Parts: sequence; C-alpha cells; structure tokens
Amino acid sequence: MNALFKALNDEVRRDILTLLKSSDLSAGEIADHFAIGRPTISHHLDLLRQAELVTSEKKGQYIYYSINTSVLDEVLKWIYTLGEEKDHKYIRPKGLHIKTTKK
Repeated sequence: MNALFKALNDEVRRDILTLLKSSDLSAGEIADHFAIGRPTISHHLDLLRQAELVTSEKKGQYIYYSINTSVLDEVLKWIYTLGEEKDHKYIRPKGLHIKTTKK
C-alpha cells in the first residue's frame, strides 16, 4: 500500500494515469506529453508498475502501458471501510454520560 500512495503522490504520475485512461500508450508516446526527459518518464513508469497501477506489455521493440483500475478499486473499497462504524468497539469518551431508559 505504501508503494501505491508513493506513486500517487506525484503530479506527473497522476497525469500519466490520466493519459492511460483513454488508451494504452508506449513509453515514447507518454513522454511526448511532458517536457521532461525520457529517463525520468521511465522512472515514473517504473514506480507506477511497482505500485501495480499500470501493467506493461512488450510489442515488437516497444513497451505499451495500460492502467490497472483493479488496484484503484481495492484502495477505494479500503478507504470506504474507514468510514464504517466499528462493531461493538465504541469507547465512551471521559465525561460523556449516556442516559438510558428501561422498558
């Protein structure tokens, strides 16, 4: 999970993911969208691959990258569960008195 958040922490990597939403692209095609060097783009792609946010497939002499949305789905599910109430583990803060009525 740390690799995922590290990968998402950079604007260039988020922009790469946005590009890949539309179609699979080669590293060169991705690099053409940025005013930074190709080795830097390769580094960003490597971090995205380590975080499993993208997959890569070699076709001829080029490597094509695809977005892997299943990892994002898992993270969103995890984030969603953070908002759920805890079952029977509520600890009453000091000084809070709850009035109950018996039937």
